[in-house]
Amino acid sequence: MKHVTRQTLLALSMLAAGLGGCHGDRSATPAAQSAKLPPAAIDAARVAKAAAEPDQWLMTGRDQGGTYFSPLADINAENVTRLGFAWEYRLGTRRGLEATPVVVDGALYTTGNFGWVYALDAATGHELWKYNPEVDGQWGRYACCDAINRGVAVWQGRVYVGSLDGYLHAIDAATGQRLWKVDTLPARGPKTPFTLSATPVIAGDVIIVGSAGADFAGGRGYIGAYDLTTGAFRWRFYTVPRDPKNGPQEQPHLVEAIKTWDPRHRWEAGSGGTAWDGISYDPELKLVYFGTGNGAPYNIKEGGRTGGNDLYTASIVAVHADSGTLAWYYQTTPGDRWDYDSTQKMILADLDLGEGPRKVLMQASKNGYYYVLDRATGQLLSANNFVFVNWSTGIDLKTGRPMTTPAAEYQKEPKLMFPANSGAHSWQPMSYDPATKLTYIPVIEWPMIYMDTGKTRAGLIEGFFTVQAFLPDDYDPKALASLYGPLPPLAKLNKGLPPSHAKGFLRAWDPVHQKLAWEVPTATHWDGGVLSTAGGLVFQGDAAGNLNIYKADDGKKLASVALGTGIMAAPATYRVGGVQYVVIMAGFGGNYVNYPLTKQMVAYDHDNEGRVIALRLDGTAVPIAAPLPAEPFPQPPAHEGPAARIAAGEVLYNRFCSRCHMLDRGILPDLRRLTPAKHELFYDIVLNGVLAGAGMGRWDDVLSHPDAEAIHAYVVDEAWKAFDAQKAH
Repeated sequence: MKHVTRQTLLALSMLAAGLGGCHGDRSATPAAQSAKLPPAAIDAARVAKAAAEPDQWLMTGRDQGGTYFSPLADINAENVTRLGFAWEYRLGTRRGLEATPVVVDGALYTTGNFGWVYALDAATGHELWKYNPEVDGQWGRYACCDAINRGVAVWQGRVYVGSLDGYLHAIDAATGQRLWKVDTLPARGPKTPFTLSATPVIAGDVIIVGSAGADFAGGRGYIGAYDLTTGAFRWRFYTVPRDPKNGPQEQPHLVEAIKTWDPRHRWEAGSGGTAWDGISYDPELKLVYFGTGNGAPYNIKEGGRTGGNDLYTASIVAVHADSGTLAWYYQTTPGDRWDYDSTQKMILADLDLGEGPRKVLMQASKNGYYYVLDRATGQLLSANNFVFVNWSTGIDLKTGRPMTTPAAEYQKEPKLMFPANSGAHSWQPMSYDPATKLTYIPVIEWPMIYMDTGKTRAGLIEGFFTVQAFLPDDYDPKALASLYGPLPPLAKLNKGLPPSHAKGFLRAWDPVHQKLAWEVPTATHWDGGVLSTAGGLVFQGDAAGNLNIYKADDGKKLASVALGTGIMAAPATYRVGGVQYVVIMAGFGGNYVNYPLTKQMVAYDHDNEGRVIALRLDGTAVPIAAPLPAEPFPQPPAHEGPAARIAAGEVLYNRFCSRCHMLDRGILPDLRRLTPAKHELFYDIVLNGVLAGAGMGRWDDVLSHPDAEAIHAYVVDEAWKAFDAQKAH
């Protein structure tokens, strides 16, 4: 076999995003043939009694409450060290995987990149079918954080998925054939910033989807409802107002909302407030719950604007499922200008807060606070910080508002703020165990340096509007001076604050008493979602490529299974033929397309091919991904100066390319390592989209040929720096 470089592997993986294969025991009969019930025989009555069917994992979060908790206990604290490999299925992609599979009557349904769907025999990993959503690779350009997908909804013989390009698909669960496909975008055009990556949610006789896009100009938040049977449009709920110049607001709640926005708001930015994850449904109350993202632009006070609450950004919203009208809302971060989305997954549970059981909604928010709300009324019941925060001193329980501090004001000078804009808790699911009454949260202790770049527009990054946020570990005032001018040293910004290095924890949080029960450090700050079980166990994968198992009551680490691939998703567990399995999507990326990999992450030096991995008691060792071969920097083509062109290219690269292509080890290719053939194709790739099928869309709508020449000159210059430094060592 010819030597294949990591660069080639990454390119090939994107081109082959839908190819997959099974490795493991194929001797059993496929579940679709052996199951007593028809495929995907889920309905409301069955979901309501999910606790009585411990063998199943009927929804992404297993049950209607989204608890990520299983009643299975065959695998427990006494035998978990015997956990080993059962089977794997390779997806042929090296981009991020974030879905938790759904398992029904022995068939497993999950998603890969762009909205591909895979149906597997849950006992063997044998492929039953796979579904190609036929997404134009151009849409990869509008995904802020990789071409990921967070899973399917399965209902009455159908599998529903949202594809990256904004379509909702209904698939026959028996055959994998498309039944219908509907456009969920309010408008579709050449610069449409919306993408769809969240799990659709069944709510009565409709299916609900939201979208991403608040990080790009033009994104305006909404959720939409579609008929389960036909896909016919039912209603759309907008989360933020439209430009008043375009007429009166379309919906009553927006009439009140617009009063909270600055009259001089930049309406062309779209207002933001997208619902890109965290949608839930209560069938008794018939309410749909969802969280909303940041406003657009990020900084509502730019240009001397005074700003306001900016409803309904950074909020938890409840809508009547039958009509799409507002029931209640709670704004976690009024006037958000820190990208503190409230889109984290919510858990619906009954808690006794001292006055008997109460129906509550719980969220560990990006802004660092753990909220408990009455899910019938939206009343704030409690809120406390589960990480260190310095942007606020707490939440006023009478008003529900955070009490902000001077550290939150970065308009005049950079500020180091806890938590980072990626959150104290991001999209990775937390889990709630009704026995311990604890929530297990994948926590990030990570600050960022916020800076208003309105006066140094050369440093703007597409999608960041006029705000830049730097990781402390990558904050180098000298290196950044060419883009942003003089910057204060980190020591000055960090004075009097905790260490600024990124850390990760698994924290067990008591939502009744709003306090920490226990914590354990994790491999990195960007590790996986959480599963808890009646076996007294808590499972979490990490970026180092391990599935770690802890005791649910005290956090003692019981076992660690080496998988060899970085993990972001939450595991699921199910039972087939009397055997309990734990299954997880292994594949690193997601938000980490925006940051360089670190040595603690297995993707730094091992193949990142995505896999579905199933474990069982007395299994074997998991096949480990091969180490990546040492790959010296190739000699670049001749310099393409002059210095002025290279400097212009740096600005353009920072704005349009750096979001995905790190000039460092990253998930997507480091352009300093381009092959001679890719250098020859550079303009066709950037301007004409010849690699659109691989997710690299065309950029000729915002870049001219001279712009592309400047970018190439900068890339070549950086490649020579790396090549010369390599020779020096």
